[in-house]
Amino acid sequence: MEIKGSTNIVGLIGHPVEHSFSPPMHNAAFEKLNMDYAYVAFNVKPNDLESAINGAEALNIKGLNVTIPHKIEVMNYLDEIDEVAQLIGAVNTIDFKNLKGYNTDGIGAVRAIEEVASIKNKNVLIAGAGGASRAISFYIAKYGADNLKILNRNVEKAQKLANDVSNSGLIDNVGFDSINNMDLSDVDILINTTPVGMHPNVDDTPIAQACDMHEDLIVFDAVYNPNETGLLRQAIEADVKPVYGIKMLLYQGAESFEIWTGKKAPIDVMQEALTKYLGL
Repeated sequence: MEIKGSTNIVGLIGHPVEHSFSPPMHNAAFEKLNMDYAYVAFNVKPNDLESAINGAEALNIKGLNVTIPHKIEVMNYLDEIDEVAQLIGAVNTIDFKNLKGYNTDGIGAVRAIEEVASIKNKNVLIAGAGGASRAISFYIAKYGADNLKILNRNVEKAQKLANDVSNSGLIDNVGFDSINNMDLSDVDILINTTPVGMHPNVDDTPIAQACDMHEDLIVFDAVYNPNETGLLRQAIEADVKPVYGIKMLLYQGAESFEIWTGKKAPIDVMQEALTKYLGL
């Protein structure tokens, strides 16, 4: 990559950012398309967030991804928020053309799942009620799921998220329950947004072995380290279609790329760079 006086800068703000997968993925895409762009990670402490946004705008930075701990607070410094990002209550992508915030986490999950099957008219069960679940839930609703049910250890948290999604008007049927009451018999798509199964507890799963996976089920695990989680191993052993967490990383990055540049992201190139960086 050649950095020139004309090079457009995009990047990531968060704290910390040292282990981000985004720079190699995006820079591989820019190189493939021969675009005069470079992607850089910026470590921004919480007290410096407003200054960072103002500085990025002054420096003519074209776009930023936003990660922990800034996804909510950054909304205070933007001129416009995408409708679904507003519902989610968090932003992970900024386009400086109009200082507009987006959330591509949910669309990343949806695009990953829709490699296997359409979400439209499906019964979807989501394990977890945290930030990832919130982002995914609104997009699942937007993409036409028939029923959505949210399970969590803290049932009140699941109920609050279910109520928020229901009140959005994007979907009519939203339920909630304890994660201990998981029943997959009528579920078309199971989504895990909990950290259960993440390294180093790679053999843990968010569901009991007694929860039978039927042959038409699709199982998506947002955990990507390890690539093949305990939940996905269960799915493979049950001859059920698995969707890997790395795909969500890939597609949320591709969506950001397309927002900033207006060009179609080279998915194959980005996936190759991502898997290489993550050692998969």
